[in-house]
Amino acid sequence: MNSKKIVSAVALTCAVVITTPTVFADNAKVPGTGPNPFTDCGIGAALFKDTHWAAVTSNVTWDLGTTAVTSATLSPETCSAQNMQAAQFILESYKGLAEETAKGKGESLTAMLDIYGCKQSQAGNVINAVRADMAEQVGSEGYISQSNVEKASAYYNSVSAATKVCAA
Repeated sequence: MNSKKIVSAVALTCAVVITTPTVFADNAKVPGTGPNPFTDCGIGAALFKDTHWAAVTSNVTWDLGTTAVTSATLSPETCSAQNMQAAQFILESYKGLAEETAKGKGESLTAMLDIYGCKQSQAGNVINAVRADMAEQVGSEGYISQSNVEKASAYYNSVSAATKVCAA
């Protein structure tokens, strides 16, 4: 990376860090405006959920905030810290989660349900719903040829749907 690009990236980062809190300060509270893409979405939100300036800096540094803005625009429901934490956990421990889901119990499965705030009384129904959905997915044509990211993404979608009862 040449020095002009570095200076430009630093200048852009500084501008975003300085102006973002002012521009987006009250938008999260106004119905219909959605999450702040620089503090509530992307890698920055996952890593620095309580330190907004660090979240902004991280998002802008990684890809000029493109991923965060895309998430906020196309799927704002994925921008919560809880969803980001769950997605990261599922991606990192997919293989173990898939095995534990098939068994219906396990430490990683319990940890994932904790991330979603599921009570012990809700866990059985959630696990059964995920097991049924995953059995269908694993049995489908093409499942074996999917990448781990694709499998983890499908698992995340299944869990996210099943855990909606946990938020109630």
